[in-house]
Amino acid sequence: MKVPASRAQEEEARTSYFHLPSLDLSVAFPQATPASIFPPCVSDYYQFDDLLTPEEQALRKRVRECMEKEVAPIMAKYWEKAEFPFEVIPKLGALGVAGGSIKGYGCPDLSVTANAIACAEVARVDASCSTFILVHSSLAMLTIALCGSEAQKQKYLPSLAQFKTVACWALTEPDYGSDASSVRTTARKVEGGWILDGQKRWIGNSTFADVLVVFARNTTTNQINGFIVKKNTPGLQVTKIDNKIGLRMVQNGDIVMKNVFIPDEDRLTGVNSFQDTSKVLAVSRVMVAWQPIGIVMGVYDMCHRYLQERKQFGAPLAAFQLNQQKLVQMLGNIQAMFLVGWRLCKLYESGKMTPGQASLGKSWITSKARDTVSLGRELLGGNGILSDFLVAKAFCDLEPIYTYEGTYDINTLITGREVTGIASFKPAAASTRRSRM
Repeated sequence: MKVPASRAQEEEARTSYFHLPSLDLSVAFPQATPASIFPPCVSDYYQFDDLLTPEEQALRKRVRECMEKEVAPIMAKYWEKAEFPFEVIPKLGALGVAGGSIKGYGCPDLSVTANAIACAEVARVDASCSTFILVHSSLAMLTIALCGSEAQKQKYLPSLAQFKTVACWALTEPDYGSDASSVRTTARKVEGGWILDGQKRWIGNSTFADVLVVFARNTTTNQINGFIVKKNTPGLQVTKIDNKIGLRMVQNGDIVMKNVFIPDEDRLTGVNSFQDTSKVLAVSRVMVAWQPIGIVMGVYDMCHRYLQERKQFGAPLAAFQLNQQKLVQMLGNIQAMFLVGWRLCKLYESGKMTPGQASLGKSWITSKARDTVSLGRELLGGNGILSDFLVAKAFCDLEPIYTYEGTYDINTLITGREVTGIASFKPAAASTRRSRM
């Protein structure tokens, strides 16, 4: 049947409407530059750079330039698709930050402060890339460095330090997140090695990692042991977790292990209890505390530029008192976060940092970051919900960071235990003790 002209025209108009070419943001929003052209850094108001050594300053500049040039133009596209930009891995490897403070084996032997600064500079442009490096370097590589044999260090660390291979770190399970010491994955001793059975969840990098550092409960000793599992080992299955609202570029996976054989040479002999795992978490928690610092730096820098470019009521948004107040509140928060993070690094470097101090730093900084990015969201108005302008993306990316490496509440309880001498992690057990008194 022939469609009447009027209906044909209507159908053509409807179809063409839904197939408009993507708009150039500079045309669609002539008063706002998108984050693909990253704004200059203006968030170091108290000249924090002066507290850094020349080597740390040079590293900060090198990482900043790489992220602004190589990652900023593509991050929104990959974030929207929830895909990882594998093309940037060689460029991240060239920065010389993988392995952080590990000495030897091709690792950079950075100070903890330098490692933290690098983490923040990556997160300033993109939190997902920062998490990718953190999982690979401050969790997996550090576990091998602290708990592995000399042969394991020589075998795995040089390739990982250059990002020729990628690692992940598998502790969390479907039933055990905050209660990580209660893992159910088992390791059973057999001739020549071990058999692993169990599940892991939320494991970043796991869908493409060449090396998986896995924690399991020894069926003989009932203690937590560590193992190096290679990609494509029979019985190992990894499935990507979809539909995340934050860190969408990070490839988190569900891991299922059924009768996975691990040779004796890949058992991490330095992991014999959960306390050994905690040595790694102490360092990584410091690094995670610096991710929100970097994120809010980028958000502030974006808002600072946006308020001067965007005009309403015949004046730049920066001219309005409420906007200036919010911008300055953001700036003040950033300076405080800087100094808490810096002091945490110095405490660690001097051997004085306690678990409670690390937990307070991570929990307080991530909480303050949420407040700060919320202000940035308000300042950008409607554009504040577009990933193209960074703030909405950062708003979402902060949510998983607020939760992983210990939720805000769990980290608060770690500090609370340290300052009061009373553990409150198992209220049921505490209630039982009180009833017997």
